Amino acid sequence: MANSFERLLTDKKHLLADGATGTNLFQLGLQTGDAPELWNSDHPDRIQQHYRSFIEAGSDIVLTNTFGANSCRLKLHQAEQRVRELNVSAVHLLREEIDKSGRMVAIAGSMGPTGEILEPSGPLSIDEAANVFEEQAHALADAGADVLWLETLSSREETIAGVRGAARAGLPIVATLSIDTNGRTMMGLTAADIINFQGELDTPLSACGTNCGVGANEVVAAVLNFQTAAIASNTQPVIVAKANCGIPEYIDGAIVYNGTPEIMSRYTTMAMDAGARIIGGCCGTSPLHIAAMRTAMDNHSVGSAPGVNDIERELGELSTGAKAQLAGDLSIAGGASGTGHSPAGRRRRKR
Repeated sequence: MANSFERLLTDKKHLLADGATGTNLFQLGLQTGDAPELWNSDHPDRIQQHYRSFIEAGSDIVLTNTFGANSCRLKLHQAEQRVRELNVSAVHLLREEIDKSGRMVAIAGSMGPTGEILEPSGPLSIDEAANVFEEQAHALADAGADVLWLETLSSREETIAGVRGAARAGLPIVATLSIDTNGRTMMGLTAADIINFQGELDTPLSACGTNCGVGANEVVAAVLNFQTAAIASNTQPVIVAKANCGIPEYIDGAIVYNGTPEIMSRYTTMAMDAGARIIGGCCGTSPLHIAAMRTAMDNHSVGSAPGVNDIERELGELSTGAKAQLAGDLSIAGGASGTGHSPAGRRRRKR
């Protein structure tokens, strides 16, 4: 029998993912610099509260609190030997909440970047990175995850490594890259690049798309560019959109995202019209936002794809690079090929 993720994809035209992990754990007491993954053992009640909030808000897919639960990232907290423990705990805690809810909700095993720079730009080889991903993937799969969810990636090399390692665990795989630099990832990839290099992956993806980034407007533009590239390559990928909840602002000593439930609702319907089948929120997205997105998704009939003017009117001005790509112009640089690129930025953690 197909697992919950595959069944939901078959049964429903659109699926609602969850919101932010980091942002919501900060609301529960997480401190800057702490590893949220350690809470799977130290504060399981708070992790279950976090999961429960998104299940009750209507999410069809909930990501585990394991974004940084690989050996490279955990080494920063002297916990590199706890990869299996922390990933297994995260899945089991989520399964308990899903079972109590009585709903079908897919468990997505979150797998973030290693935090290292891969060859040729850095010291970590693709094979070494694949082994790091494999260790985490096996733990998530053995614990009962439905899908392995590689997220916030930026480079072709790390995506190849992530999929290579994850494929060894035998579960469906989703990969989302962060398009956050003038319509490109930090390492210079466009939506078209992400579609086109999938032939180099060890296994076909169940879904691909973008998460995090610089706002819902850029994510909707990216979805349109994914669709254009898919049509050109004669493929039909399931496209994922998981946008940040507006732009972060530093207010009274805390990072606050300025997106409202109304804005996230409008983003949801525009992402549906643009061609995304799985839609959720990333940094700053609370259960309140997800509940509003659930209502919007359930009450929307897909219409024509939005244009630049529609996106900018509803969600804000697009970057020059995003607009150029929508017009078919890939000449405007971004990411590693543009100014201001900093490889150290790849160590960032979602909020």
